[in-house]
Amino acid sequence: MHGRPRKAPKPEDAAASAAKAEKLRALQSQLLHNHHNQIYTKEALEISAKLLEANPESYTAWNYRKLAVEHNLSHSESDPDTVKSIFSEELRVVENSLKQNFKSYGAWHHRKWVLSKGHSSVDHELQLLDRFQRADSRNFHAWNYRRFIAALKGIPDEEELKYTTKLIETNFSNYSAWHNRSVLLSHLLQNKVKGFFPKEKVLVEEYEFVHQALFTDPDDQSGWFYHLWLLDQTVKPETPLLVSTWPAHGSDIIVSAEGCLDGRALSPFTSFHSDAGTFPLILYFNEAVEGVNSSTVTVKSVFTENKDLVWKPLATSKSCAAQAWVTHLNVPDVKLHPSTAYPIEVNLGDSQGIISLSGSHCSHPSRFAFTVCVQPLSSKHAERQSVEMILWRDVNFHFYDAHVQESSPIAYFDRLSIKKDHEPAASKWHAKTLVNEIALVRQLLSEIDCKIGKLTLARLLMAHDAMVSYMAPHSHKKVHSEEVLQLYSDLMELDPMHSQYYKEAQSLVLLQQVTSNRESLLKHCCHHRVSTSSSVGNSVCLRLNNLSLSRIGCVEQLLWVQMLDLSHNELRSIDGLEAMQLLSFLNLSHNKLSSFTALEPLRLLKLLKVLDISYNEIGAHPVDTRRYLCSSPLSHTVGSDWNFNEFVPDDAKVTNYWEAFAIFRGFNLTQLDIVGNAITDEKFKSFLIKVLPTLKWVDGEELH
Repeated sequence: MHGRPRKAPKPEDAAASAAKAEKLRALQSQLLHNHHNQIYTKEALEISAKLLEANPESYTAWNYRKLAVEHNLSHSESDPDTVKSIFSEELRVVENSLKQNFKSYGAWHHRKWVLSKGHSSVDHELQLLDRFQRADSRNFHAWNYRRFIAALKGIPDEEELKYTTKLIETNFSNYSAWHNRSVLLSHLLQNKVKGFFPKEKVLVEEYEFVHQALFTDPDDQSGWFYHLWLLDQTVKPETPLLVSTWPAHGSDIIVSAEGCLDGRALSPFTSFHSDAGTFPLILYFNEAVEGVNSSTVTVKSVFTENKDLVWKPLATSKSCAAQAWVTHLNVPDVKLHPSTAYPIEVNLGDSQGIISLSGSHCSHPSRFAFTVCVQPLSSKHAERQSVEMILWRDVNFHFYDAHVQESSPIAYFDRLSIKKDHEPAASKWHAKTLVNEIALVRQLLSEIDCKIGKLTLARLLMAHDAMVSYMAPHSHKKVHSEEVLQLYSDLMELDPMHSQYYKEAQSLVLLQQVTSNRESLLKHCCHHRVSTSSSVGNSVCLRLNNLSLSRIGCVEQLLWVQMLDLSHNELRSIDGLEAMQLLSFLNLSHNKLSSFTALEPLRLLKLLKVLDISYNEIGAHPVDTRRYLCSSPLSHTVGSDWNFNEFVPDDAKVTNYWEAFAIFRGFNLTQLDIVGNAITDEKFKSFLIKVLPTLKWVDGEELH
C-alpha cells in the first residue's frame, strides 16, 4: 500500500521469489528464441501460455501469440473447426492470465483482438465480466471491456443503464458504475432516444437519484463526481456559441497606420495602432471549434474581399481547433477621408461548417457590426514613443478620475458581450435547478464538513452567477463571488495537497470579479506616463498586478487590451494570452514562470513590442515539466532549419539557448527585461541581442 514501509522478505519467501524469477527468465528466453525464428508450433505456443499465465504483463508474448494465430490461420485451409479451436485457445489463455492479474492491459487487449475477428461467441463474455466485477466492481478494465461487448452484441444503452442502476444501488461507492452511467446517458441524451427526452426531465430524475448517494455517505466522492457531471450537463450550451469579439459589436474603431493617435483617441476599446498595415478581427467561442474560414464566416468590408481572408486558430498546439480565431483586415487607405466611418459587418453560423470537438455544430446565427476610420497622425508623438523606454513603476501610471470616467469612451465595455439573433440557451428551468442544488448542498454542509461538498457548492454558485449574467446581459454583478473566494480559501486549508488546484480556481473567480462590469474594470485601468515630466501618454494599461493570480482567465473580456501588467503574481503559466492579439506591452515580472516553454503563447502575439519577464524562475529548474504536461514548440518537428552559428556566441553552448530561440525567433521586440532569472548572464544577453535585432532596451539599458 502507498505510504507503508516495505518489510524485509523472509528467507523462504526470498528463495521462492528467486526460483520464480529464474523460471520466468527461462520461459522468456525460449519465447524470444521462438519469436525471432518465427517458430509457431504447439510446443512453442505452450511456452508462451505458461509465461503469460505467470506474467500477464509480457507484451512481447501477447504480440507473439497474435503473429502465431495469423500464421496458423493461413495454414488451416479455412477449416471452421480448426479456426474455432485456435481462437478458443486464445480465449482460454487470456482467462487464465486474468486470474493472475485481472487488471492486465495486455490480456484485455488481446481478448478484444480475438473477439473482433468474429469467429468466437460473445455469449460467455458477460458471465465472465460478472465474475470479475464481483471481485472488483471498480475495475475500469472490465468496464471498458463491457462497453466493447455491449457494442458487439448490440445491447441497447437503456439496458446497460439499468445494469449501472443495479450496481449503484448495491454500492453507492462504485465510481466506475457512475462513470459508465454518464457515458451511456450522454449517448441517450444526444440521440434523443425515446424516454430520454426532453433533457430537463431526465436530468431532474438523475439529480434525485444521486441525492440518495450524497446523503447516504457525503464523504464518498463517487456520487459527487457524478453530480458535477450533471451540473455540466445543466449549464453547458448544447452547441458552440460566439461569446466575444474584437472589435466589439457597435463600436467605432479608430486605426492609425503609423505614428500614434492623438489625444482624442484615449479609449483602449476603440483605438488601435498598426505598423503592418492591417488590424485583427478576433472571434472568441465558448469552447474550442474548428472550421472557421471564409465559407463559414462572412465579412462585408470595403477594404478586404471576404474570399481573401485567412482565418487562423489561436492555439499553441498543432490542433486545427481553438476557442479564439483571428484574421487580419487591411488598414483603410490613409488617402480616404479621415472623418468617414467605414462599416464592417460579420455574419457566422448560417452554415454547418463550424463544429466543436464533440461534434456539435454552431447552429445559432450571429451577427455583429462596427465602423472603422483613419485617425490623423501625430509625428511628434511617434518620435517620442520611439526613443522613450516603458517604465512599469507606480509613478508612471495615472488612474482615471471621476470626470474622465463619465466622459471616457470606455463605456464600450458594455458592448463586449456580442449581441446574438437568437434567444439565450439558458432557461428558467436551469436557474431553478441550480437554486435547488445550492440549497441542498448548503443543507448537507450544515451537517458535515465535506471537502468535495464545498467544491461543488463553489461551482454551483459560479454557475448560477454565470447563468443569471447570460439571461440578463446588462446585469454583470457576481452575487456569490465573495462566498466562492472564501470557499476556495477554506479548501486550501482543508486540503493542502490540492491547494494549487484551488488557487487556480480562485484566480478565475477573482478575474471574473474584475471584469464583471465597467466600474470594476476601471479601477484597474490606468494611463501610462512615458516619463514623469511628460504629459499623460495615450497608452491605457490594464493593471492586474499584486492580485496573487496563479492562472489567467476571462480572456474573452480582455480582447481589447494593448498594455497589460501582470507583475507580482504567482503565474506558472500564461495560457490564454494568445487570444489577446492586440497586446503590445506586457509585464510578467515577479511571477513563477519556470521555463521558456511556459512562454509559448507569446509566439502568437505578433504585435508584442515590450516584454518584461524579469525576476521569474527561468533556468532555475533542471527539468522543464511543462514540456511533458503541455503542448510545446520544442518538438522534433521544430528547428530543423535553424542556424545557431549566426546567433550564439562562440563561447556559449547551443543546448543552453535553443528553447529561448524557439520562443523569441521572429519577434520584433524593442524592449526586453529578463534580469533576475537564473539563466541571465552576459552570454545570454549577447545571444538575445543577436536573435532580436530590433531591441533598443535590455534590462533598462539602451543599446547603441
